[in-house]
Amino acid sequence: MTTRTSHDLTVAETIEDLNRRGFTGHFGVTADGLREFGTGVTFRATALRICECFRLEADSDPGETAIVYAIETDGVRGTLIDAFGLYADPAISEFIMRVSIAQTADSRGQVRAA
Repeated sequence: MTTRTSHDLTVAETIEDLNRRGFTGHFGVTADGLREFGTGVTFRATALRICECFRLEADSDPGETAIVYAIETDGVRGTLIDAFGLYADPAISEFIMRVSIAQTADSRGQVRAA
């Protein structure tokens, strides 16, 4: 997995790029696991893989300081967004620590600004 830091892209631009690459689902952490909002299906941490991670730092807009995770499981690829730093959600941080890290075939060996 590659973690990329960017001062140039917004959260929306990063999500748009990931959507074009097939990460079209949107996840959120619940008490039961990670729920994909479109289908309502909830996944355990062991069923997921983090493919890429983007740390976005905006000097002028604290609302654009975030971490975007590109996550996949069997049949679903999507994103999970968390604040970065002081406003990070402890539930997301705890859950992410239990998810395995991998790369997809289309992200291996690529170095991109995100």
